[in-house]
Amino acid sequence: MTEKEVQNVLLNKLSFSQDALYKLDIFCKEVIEYNQKFNLISKSTIESIWDRHVLDSAQLTKFIDFKDGLSLSDLGTGAGFPGIVLAIFNRNPKFHVKLYDKSLVKTKFLTSICEKLNIKAIICEGDYQSHVIESEYIVSRAFKKLEEHIRISREIIKVNHKLIILKGKNADEEIKKLNNNFNYSYNLEKSITSPDSKIVIVDIIK
Repeated sequence: MTEKEVQNVLLNKLSFSQDALYKLDIFCKEVIEYNQKFNLISKSTIESIWDRHVLDSAQLTKFIDFKDGLSLSDLGTGAGFPGIVLAIFNRNPKFHVKLYDKSLVKTKFLTSICEKLNIKAIICEGDYQSHVIESEYIVSRAFKKLEEHIRISREIIKVNHKLIILKGKNADEEIKKLNNNFNYSYNLEKSITSPDSKIVIVDIIK
């Protein structure tokens, strides 16, 4: 999809506001500029940043209830996909978005973006396993193998939560390898950015 086509989807199908599109535009430009010095995203995906990164992240809004008192944590957020995109979409000041990354370069970049665009998000530097995480939604993009992600999530997240993971063509294969001893249920959703990709949604009961 072209940048314009993606923006139309964001506006008309995913309910992003014009102000959110304005912030996403600046965010993308900042990512591209910063990427000249530091490796935030793969250089091969820069030309398709709106489709490959923004829309891929934005589609997760369909599976999140942005209501009072809940929070979302993005583990290994990198350049802010999907966390910053979801924080830009969020209109509820009582719904909290937290971004975790162990890279000081990336957390500095994310902090500067949040300050520049007045994005309400908490940036957490260091190993996410050293933090106390009590979010009802955990999101991730290409973070770890699915079984490993579920195991870690069960160990470090202190409350019942929904794990939402963007996966590529290996999603079905990874699901077959899941440990049935874990207390969870899951379903698969089709990605709107690629016929080979899936969104894995796991409900984890503590």
